[in-house]
Amino acid sequence: MTGFDPHAASLAPGQLLARGVCRHLRGHDFVTLAEFTPERGKRLDVMALGPKGELWVIECKSSRADFTSDGKWGGYLEWGDRYFWAVDADFPTDLLPEGTGLIIADAYDAAIIRMGPEVKLAPARRRAVTQRFARHAALRLQGLRDPGAGFDAF
Repeated sequence: MTGFDPHAASLAPGQLLARGVCRHLRGHDFVTLAEFTPERGKRLDVMALGPKGELWVIECKSSRADFTSDGKWGGYLEWGDRYFWAVDADFPTDLLPEGTGLIIADAYDAAIIRMGPEVKLAPARRRAVTQRFARHAALRLQGLRDPGAGFDAF
């Protein structure tokens, strides 16, 4: 790093991991949404939409305590074709469940260490998630272009 990054300084550790993951996936032609809500009561750290319509879910864990205190991750498997954990280089990866993907990340980049197994979404679910992804992204963009107009409801 060659200087102070004021935006990074304002982010929580998990958000920094998500930023590095999103940067890395863009290099693979994926578009991403951080803190995506596929349905009420669920918030995915990163949802990635690939060039062929594939959907990946990435859960960012900044520490052992962050991982062990989160029992909701199993409910996120049904929202993507692949599931990944994103952790930093010091995270004890032996804690992570078998049969899931692994990404090592920092605030600036990431590396896919292990691909999550592919379990294709049903067509109706894929359509619904992709549509929600598009609407969520559009509302965020409108919210940036016209703050305070109620577009940032997500």
